[in-house]
Amino acid sequence: MTTLILASLLLGQSGLKVEDMKVGKGPAAKAGDVLTMSYRGTLTNGKVFDETGKKPPFAFKLGEGQVIKGWDQGLVGIKAGGKRKLTIPASLAYGEKGVGEIPANSTLVFVVEALRIDDPKATPKVEIKDVKVGTGPAAKTGNSVTMHYIGTFINGVEFDKSIGREPFTITLGQGSVIPGFEQGIMGMKKGGKRKVTIPYQLAYGERGRPPVIPQMATLVFELEMLSLK
Repeated sequence: MTTLILASLLLGQSGLKVEDMKVGKGPAAKAGDVLTMSYRGTLTNGKVFDETGKKPPFAFKLGEGQVIKGWDQGLVGIKAGGKRKLTIPASLAYGEKGVGEIPANSTLVFVVEALRIDDPKATPKVEIKDVKVGTGPAAKTGNSVTMHYIGTFINGVEFDKSIGREPFTITLGQGSVIPGFEQGIMGMKKGGKRKVTIPYQLAYGERGRPPVIPQMATLVFELEMLSLK
């Protein structure tokens, strides 16, 4: 199927070319926002030099020099769910030096998708979706709860799970897990199942927890409450 190109823009005289393949929804990305991206990077001959693929998505702060200039400039205005093709001249990429499999003076082509956009100045919130509502008392601070969980990044790549091991037991309110995990459990009942999306601020923060959890990673947990005391 031919990809529909919705818009094409040549930015100034820099040679950076931005093509919107799919327009996302919500606020447009601006300097300082945290963008969580999937991407595939190729040379102009089609050779792939890097991609997220089955790896965690890549998160960075827009406009703060954490990525090549072509990304900082070319991703302004993208929206969550949006997909773009960036054709980046060497002057806005790695220039005369080159890096790894990228030769000197290379024009780079990226197809990128904005999986999520976070404004660090906004109050972070855990997104909760009840898949199955359980029965009995609702979990609250001080309760001991036994859970099964599957943890993934927002691109679906799994990083941890309790299934196949012993169930996971915690006492709520003791701070023994990331804040978003506790918040996601509150109110659950025995037998209940939930999908919980935790922004990086309520997970492992800007640094992440290397080597498993990268910087500014949004985490998704599928939770099942086995028992509550």
